Amino acid sequence: MEYQDIAIGLDVGTTKIVAMVGRRNEYNKIEILGIGKSKSVGVHRGVVNNITQTIEAIREAVSEAEHSSGLKIKEVIVGIAGQHIRSLQHNDYITRLDFENVISQKDIQKLIDQVHKLIMQPGEEIIHVLPQEYKVDSQAEIGEPIGMYGSRLEANFHVVVGQISSIRNIGRCVKAAGLDLSGMTLEPLASAEAVLSTEEREAGVALVDIGGGTTDIAIFKDNIIRHTAVIPFGGNVITENIKTDCLIIERQAELLKIKFGSAWPGENKETEIVCIPGLRGRDPKEISLKHLSQIIHIRVCEIVEQVNVEIKNYGNEEQKKRLIAGLVMTGGGSQLKHIRPLTEYITGMDVRIGYSNEHIAGGKNGIISNPEYATSIGLVIKGLDDKKKYLCTNAEMEHRYHRYDENSELISTKFYNKNRRLNSEEDQKKKKNKTKSFLEIWADKFRQILNDTE
Repeated sequence: MEYQDIAIGLDVGTTKIVAMVGRRNEYNKIEILGIGKSKSVGVHRGVVNNITQTIEAIREAVSEAEHSSGLKIKEVIVGIAGQHIRSLQHNDYITRLDFENVISQKDIQKLIDQVHKLIMQPGEEIIHVLPQEYKVDSQAEIGEPIGMYGSRLEANFHVVVGQISSIRNIGRCVKAAGLDLSGMTLEPLASAEAVLSTEEREAGVALVDIGGGTTDIAIFKDNIIRHTAVIPFGGNVITENIKTDCLIIERQAELLKIKFGSAWPGENKETEIVCIPGLRGRDPKEISLKHLSQIIHIRVCEIVEQVNVEIKNYGNEEQKKRLIAGLVMTGGGSQLKHIRPLTEYITGMDVRIGYSNEHIAGGKNGIISNPEYATSIGLVIKGLDDKKKYLCTNAEMEHRYHRYDENSELISTKFYNKNRRLNSEEDQKKKKNKTKSFLEIWADKFRQILNDTE
């Protein structure tokens, strides 16, 4: 199997780290070749707070994925999350001097590069610049301007921003674990790739990914990303409350939440009791399931109400911005009993639980479609799509390799022409004057993000 035919997603979460190896089969479905999972002990609310522990957890997950897939993992695409993530809307434009020629990818990239130069708050870096609608001269609401004539190219952008230190820390952990970093993407965007349909994106939908440390939100309308947000608490807050209120250890609290927990307290009776083994030499502890569900209910309501605030901030109350497809909940927290009807009650919107069945090949991959693996699957999909997108169709430029720059720990992607000598003075001049490819521009962006990681 050729390495360029596969992609490896690395989900560095608060409760677990997952390395997933996948490829597309002949039916364009994702076939999972291997998966590795380890407990995340160096990450808090999506942010690395212990480099050494995170490196070891990444190595453990990758080693398990290598063993199950039979492949040596060289590079990974990593998800970015955490409470430091924020987003903003921005409008920008360029004036084309060669307006007698049609708009090309070069013009769009020039506009995107201009947005990347926006001055952020100290310590922040732009992660994604996502074009929404374009405007060419006086013609608005253009989805694809390439091939059109016009002297002024304008666009609305959704800009995702994060703390540069957090991004560099993840890059350092990946490098120290012996891996190359092929790309980074916002985790809710990856989850959306795994669980949302094209129809839902078109109609308007809010993806809500309830993880251990954070709850990530991505809102789509007219097949365009409109709003992203990260709520700085998730399933671990529920577990912590159970632990504190019931005076039990964390492992017992997590098991109680998973096996007996419910987001709807009216279901349980006062007489329903579960017995928890006591610590060494201590009596067992009896816990009321009604009390347990009340603890869970309070915290879930807080999370869903925060989600509702973000949906209102997007503008769902406006008729043209209405999210017709409602909410899609995914992530480990979405498996909590009765969370779907409670969310429908609070938001007044239709809700479904998001599984990855539509994208995953059948057979042994059934368990992988569980919502807790949505981000990992989305990262694999994103990695495969990126490889396909960046693959040069020119027969003269076939050979590609990745390496880390010694100073910046950054992927440097170069193409070698098999039929020409690139070392000659003439070819070097041509190369200098040649318009940069999208892949070269992409690599430059990573140089800006991960420079000075050490």
